[in-house]
Amino acid sequence: MRFDPDNAPPRVAPGRVAYVNARLIDPASGLDTPGALLTDGESIVDFGPRLFNDPDLFENTVPEGIEVVDCQGLCLTPGLVDIRVQLREPGEEYKETLLTAGRAATAGGVTTMVCLPNTQPVIDDVSVVEYVARRARKIGLAKVYAYAAITKQLEGKELAEIGLLAEAGALAFTDGVKAVADSKVMLRAMSYAATFDQLIVQHAEDPSLASGGAMNSSETAARLGLTGILPEAEIVMVERDVRLAARTGARLHFAHLSTGEALDVVRKAKARGLPITCDTAPFYFALNETAVGDYRTFAKLSPPLRAEADRQAVVAALADGTIDAIASDHAPQDQDAKRVPFAQAACGGVGLESLLPVSLELYHNGFLTLPRLLNLLSAAPAKLLALGAGRLAKGAPADLMLFDPESGWKFETDRLLSKSKNSPFDGRPVQGRVARTVIDGRTVFHHQPAA
Repeated sequence: MRFDPDNAPPRVAPGRVAYVNARLIDPASGLDTPGALLTDGESIVDFGPRLFNDPDLFENTVPEGIEVVDCQGLCLTPGLVDIRVQLREPGEEYKETLLTAGRAATAGGVTTMVCLPNTQPVIDDVSVVEYVARRARKIGLAKVYAYAAITKQLEGKELAEIGLLAEAGALAFTDGVKAVADSKVMLRAMSYAATFDQLIVQHAEDPSLASGGAMNSSETAARLGLTGILPEAEIVMVERDVRLAARTGARLHFAHLSTGEALDVVRKAKARGLPITCDTAPFYFALNETAVGDYRTFAKLSPPLRAEADRQAVVAALADGTIDAIASDHAPQDQDAKRVPFAQAACGGVGLESLLPVSLELYHNGFLTLPRLLNLLSAAPAKLLALGAGRLAKGAPADLMLFDPESGWKFETDRLLSKSKNSPFDGRPVQGRVARTVIDGRTVFHHQPAA
């Protein structure tokens, strides 16, 4: 039977649920301990190593009337907060919908998503912000918030109504997969955003340097006969915008940074005390330009996969705190957009279901502790956008993820719940699997291991 969110029965608030025998990890506080957690309705009531633990009986003692979930030693953490997702609805539902993205998100442990404004119509109007929020509430899967456009129709010319859009619920402002290339327009946007204390999010790629390029400019591109995109396309844009942010006092965030030199610019800006933040995506710390292989269009991304030295620089920036968050950079594309010559193929890869297992490679390879990694995936991005998510706390929303960090499996695109299947990680062995996802106290995903 097909699920129709517009005619779905009202969701019944869950009762009290006890999660016992868990490894509790709260990335916001650094808590990492065996224990239990109790939810009541949509909120966390209590948690900790002593909850339901009677030392005299040497067993968990959950009162009658409370549903019990035995976590069997798995990690119980806040759900992931993904701050860069293209949902394609409204306008391109053949690529993805709020429903299919919600299913993919919950399968990946993502309980909160923030969507880019490059929909049709563009999210540059209050009505579209409200539409996205209303549809997501009806579906009842991952929570969805929206960015609004910096410029009308993402054309980079006339500023959108930043004040009104912020009042309507837009969390921050970005032109999505387009950079605001005109320096004067960006200066005005930052000045206006600073007045309203709003965050500007920039896709750092100078279009005049990137135009016509298909992959990273390198020997690999030359060998494949493909036009390259210079790393300077990213570096120059980051350098420019840091200077504009310093002049205006605006809060500025760079999305999916991929080059070591751009990260050095951000590192120095932070050292000066400027309100500059940035994120990256698993593509840029787990892959390099060789993933293009023999013209694999699933590995055509924006920004492009870089040289191995840049990949290592991204890992180092995650380890030293220069990078503030990890986002999926989920960009679904239909088959027709990818099954064409590499130079003509659309950019982007799906990322909701690969976000956790690929990011866990940073933990398994010893670059980050598990709490620090989870902080980059939940508490830190939530803090960037002032969301009440990503933490275990009494009274906080019961948005939870139960996962096994050691479970090994092969990532296969034909098993994805996303409507589109364009992942550069197809066939990659990964380690770490979501067992259960809970949103507002309701279990919305439960992985049943094969017998």
